[in-house]
Amino acid sequence: MTLASARELMRSAASAGTGIGAFNVIHLETAEALVSASERAGLPVILQISQNCADYHGGLEPIGWATLAIARRAKTPVAVHLDHAERPELVDEAIELGFGSVMFDGGKLEYEQNVEITADVASRARAAGVYIEAELGEVGGKDGAHAPGVRTDPDEARAFVEATGVDSLAVAVGSSHAMLDRSASLDIDLIARLKNALHGIGRTGGDIPLVLHGSSGVSDDVIVQAVRAGMTKINVSTHLNGFFTRAIRETLAADEKLVDSRKYLTPAREAVAAEAARMLRLFALVAD
Repeated sequence: MTLASARELMRSAASAGTGIGAFNVIHLETAEALVSASERAGLPVILQISQNCADYHGGLEPIGWATLAIARRAKTPVAVHLDHAERPELVDEAIELGFGSVMFDGGKLEYEQNVEITADVASRARAAGVYIEAELGEVGGKDGAHAPGVRTDPDEARAFVEATGVDSLAVAVGSSHAMLDRSASLDIDLIARLKNALHGIGRTGGDIPLVLHGSSGVSDDVIVQAVRAGMTKINVSTHLNGFFTRAIRETLAADEKLVDSRKYLTPAREAVAAEAARMLRLFALVAD
């Protein structure tokens, strides 16, 4: 199967009123696990490579090419997405490599500067036929999992989308990145108001899908409420990383003489695949 179109995956989920999982790739094993999850669930998935991940691997190209290759071999629709790029040149590189969607993160910038740079990046993405996501209202950060709550204003969100021409919008509604527990409280009413504010203003007259970052800190039932209220793309990283790491710890603890990394990475990959498949079904409201 060829790479799936992130645009079509997002449009389909938004039209159906369901969510789609967007899970972060850390290394080869997680990319393989996430495709396995998609195939088990029989549902599409978006594989995300963050700016931090690209930097960890010494650049976007090595991990990007590997992830694209794994996605192309999938039996289910799999899209590859650049996540949280704060450097415009990284967006350009992802487009050149063949990523179907990109996120420029100007959430830490002043509003006017965010609009200016995002609009410029979005114009290049559109010219290449690449789906673009942006962020408005900084999502809680890694320097403090329970950082003071920032919220995205619906009127400002509409003005931002109209000024930049982005295809989807990551909004601040109460979640926070890198949470190790699932205790975040989302403003469900705000999600509904944001969805309403972005109704019908897409480039082809459709809605602008909402993206929930920091979903690792949100419980299952609250995520379901968020999807019903209007969230489409649900980003998860830390939660799945925990499954990977715990499986490695358990395997190594059971055999102190184990030195072949494949023998402890295999159960870790399996743990991520099982949980990611469950989450894909949850977001798609399959078990609802």
